[in-house]
Amino acid sequence: MKTLRGLHLHLDPVSGIAGDMTVAALVDAGVPANVVSDAVGGVGIRGLRVRFETRRRGAFVGCGFVVDEPGATVSRVRKGPNTVRGRGLSARTARVEPDGDHLHTHVHSDAHDHGGAGTQRRDLVHETSVRQPRGSAAQNHHHRDYAEIRRLLKRSKLDPDAKALAEEIFARLAEVEAALHGTDLKRVTFHEVGAFDSIADIVGMSAAIAWLAPLAIGSSFPVVGTGTVRTAHGIVPIPAPATAALLRDIPMIADGHGELTTPTGAAFLATVVDTFGPPPPLRVVAIGYGAGTRDLSDRPNVLRVMLGAPIGVPVAAVVGDVLVLESNIDDMTGQLLGALCEALFQAGALDVWSTPIVMKKGRSAQQISALAEPSAAAAVERAFFLHSTTLGIRIYPVSRRTLARSFQQVQTAFGPVNIKIAGLDGAPIAAMPEYEDCRRLATASGVPVRQVWTAAVAASAHLSTDARQLPSPRKRTTRRSVKRRPS
Repeated sequence: MKTLRGLHLHLDPVSGIAGDMTVAALVDAGVPANVVSDAVGGVGIRGLRVRFETRRRGAFVGCGFVVDEPGATVSRVRKGPNTVRGRGLSARTARVEPDGDHLHTHVHSDAHDHGGAGTQRRDLVHETSVRQPRGSAAQNHHHRDYAEIRRLLKRSKLDPDAKALAEEIFARLAEVEAALHGTDLKRVTFHEVGAFDSIADIVGMSAAIAWLAPLAIGSSFPVVGTGTVRTAHGIVPIPAPATAALLRDIPMIADGHGELTTPTGAAFLATVVDTFGPPPPLRVVAIGYGAGTRDLSDRPNVLRVMLGAPIGVPVAAVVGDVLVLESNIDDMTGQLLGALCEALFQAGALDVWSTPIVMKKGRSAQQISALAEPSAAAAVERAFFLHSTTLGIRIYPVSRRTLARSFQQVQTAFGPVNIKIAGLDGAPIAAMPEYEDCRRLATASGVPVRQVWTAAVAASAHLSTDARQLPSPRKRTTRRSVKRRPS
């Protein structure tokens, strides 16, 4: 069996993401189930048990994560269209009827339902602001404030890495909720996120990630759903306020029906994901599917995860928004223009090119253009003025899209050559030898450069795939990927 540790982990939340689906997908990919169950047991909540089951969603068979809560019963749930039946879930996930002037409900059209056709497994977090009559059904919910969650994790017998990650996820949720409601962090009370199943979700996700110890974690843009959701604070748009705040600066797609990405799923993405966008070139080792508990009309209700060995050494993510600096020059010789281009490169330009143009009065000239990241723009501008005769330059922003790239070295009869690999939709589609390596080896061996180049292309043929074999992605608006800074 191939090792699953130390690989690249990629998530595909095209049907959104929730805590239970994440745990199930990671276990389906190969994380031992006892890693999750032992971690949940280590929290020390008596009677809290978890198990896994097989579920079919659309054309896919996936893994389901089920939480059996201590003392759970359906006998106290009022029968109605949103009643929870079976699965050992408590009344917390069912509809609560109005009591006096207060309507305290946690039900909405979430796609990751753990109950009947209309009920959901909620993990929306909010600060307690609706007072409930003593003895009301809402008081049977297991509400915990942030301080209690922290004490619970601190006393737990979790692996140190899993404990640290669980604490960070809960901290993100608490900070977002405190900001949303203008309250002190110590006063934040978790409702559904403080309940048994959500504690199991967050602890389970953290334990699985700690066990995998991935080299890096990436994710496609999360699909958040559309419409509105009813909360204890009234009807709010999707993504719910906490979800939207957690996904700040992260590209997301508003598609699908109902709430597809939950606050717990969003907190997981915001905490662990390094880059958003397509996966880098990978040799896939394992795939897992985490299934929700309801069938969706327009897509399979599953979260896919992939574990793979990166092909080559990934190149740092490129900046999407760059600047073009350019000037029209009609009074410099070709040699001086060549020196200008070299100076622009040395100043940090990503690319430099010249375009023949005709200026006023029929004068022939060259338009010299330089592409630069905003951080290098000042140095490139200075190089323009120092090494050319221009009196002014034009500067304007442009956006660019690039393929995922990585490097791998191949052996030829002339020596090692670095190969640049380009990836599309998670698969390598092109492999190109580095010219300078080929030129250096050709000079040392006394052969034409094209001979070394041909040998390098032949040695790297296995690194690329015909792009025509790749499935076409669903057409949607292109969004720029965002590199997440570590917390």
